[in-house]
Amino acid sequence: MDIFIARQPIFDVKKKVYAYELLYRTGQQNQSNVIDGDQATSSVIANTLMLIGLDSLTQGRLAFINFTRQLIEQEIPTVFSNDMLVVEILEDIIPDHEFIQSCKSLKEKGYTLALDDFVLDYPYEEIVDLVDIIKVDFLLTNPEERTAIIRKYSGRNIRFLAEKVETLEQFEEAVQAGYTYFQGYFFSKPVIMTHKDIKPAAFSYVKILEELDGPEPEYDKIANIIEYDVSLSYKLLRLINSAAFYTNSRVTSIKHALVMLGFKEIRKWISIVMLRELAGDKPDEIVRTCLLRGKMGEILAANFGLKPRKTEVFLMGMFSMIDTLMNQEMGDALKALPLEEDVKSGILGEENPFSELLKLIIAYEKGNWDYLFLQAKKGGVGMNVFPDAYLEAVKWGSTVFDS
Repeated sequence: MDIFIARQPIFDVKKKVYAYELLYRTGQQNQSNVIDGDQATSSVIANTLMLIGLDSLTQGRLAFINFTRQLIEQEIPTVFSNDMLVVEILEDIIPDHEFIQSCKSLKEKGYTLALDDFVLDYPYEEIVDLVDIIKVDFLLTNPEERTAIIRKYSGRNIRFLAEKVETLEQFEEAVQAGYTYFQGYFFSKPVIMTHKDIKPAAFSYVKILEELDGPEPEYDKIANIIEYDVSLSYKLLRLINSAAFYTNSRVTSIKHALVMLGFKEIRKWISIVMLRELAGDKPDEIVRTCLLRGKMGEILAANFGLKPRKTEVFLMGMFSMIDTLMNQEMGDALKALPLEEDVKSGILGEENPFSELLKLIIAYEKGNWDYLFLQAKKGGVGMNVFPDAYLEAVKWGSTVFDS
């Protein structure tokens, strides 16, 4: 049985990641008549989360997971530690005495409860009295309703989570209204349309990428650039000594370290360092997402006819949010990067194999399983390639990001 897990970050008011919501499905066709919700959730918990390890997916942060009525009554959430999990109660559950008692039992055991897709006229006050977090869908409510919810329930020691926040304006509106947590893709587009120059140190990265893009790149030229940048030299040696690059060899020079990496890995490493430099005060999650997209794309390249260009697929994913990092239109932000035109076109969304693969990666991020199933079927690819690639990318990203 194929198992699908994606995750979506939940931010606090400082745009730091507070938790991840884990999105899951099971079954190759991803349709409700294949397997019911209880079985799907139980399968994910038993076969994936408990095997992979929740911490591998959340890096020690809380996990928000939807649980069905039956699984809550069976106390399935208690397979997780109460300091690792937020139990999401589905908005369509009609509570009876047994369900209320089950929720009270979870509360007594120290679990955090959240009520999903909350609306102003939600009728079950006994559930509202138990939950710690109310999630409000910003696509299903208007500004007046979102503010009215805060006013009505703010005296109950409840925190409010704004979900499906798609723009900076919505984020700022939610902060102003009193929301504590935020979920959505508000950070995935430029927040302000002003020009942001590349910092002087970042020109070193562009020079290195240009050298790597030449017909015959030379380690000596790259080493000369790095040797003039103490910070970059330090980061290179840290990488060689990190868990992301297993070696017991002593490094005798910058050139030696570069040869150990090889040109393809140098491109990846320089791209990562450059993104983190450009990120500035942006949320770390943007860079993490770029890392995941790059690595997941590289892994999937062979399945979608791009194996010979997997390094370029990696760079496409890495720079798929460069507009956000530089506060520029995507076309302007890409001009400074020595990428092939079809790679740039893919990032810009123009129809070609690169853009199609990027769409699949983003669909996985958002848990859009129906689209993935249709495209996988169209390309003759098994659905299992997506969760396998995603989980490998998550593990790789958590190692590289901290190196």
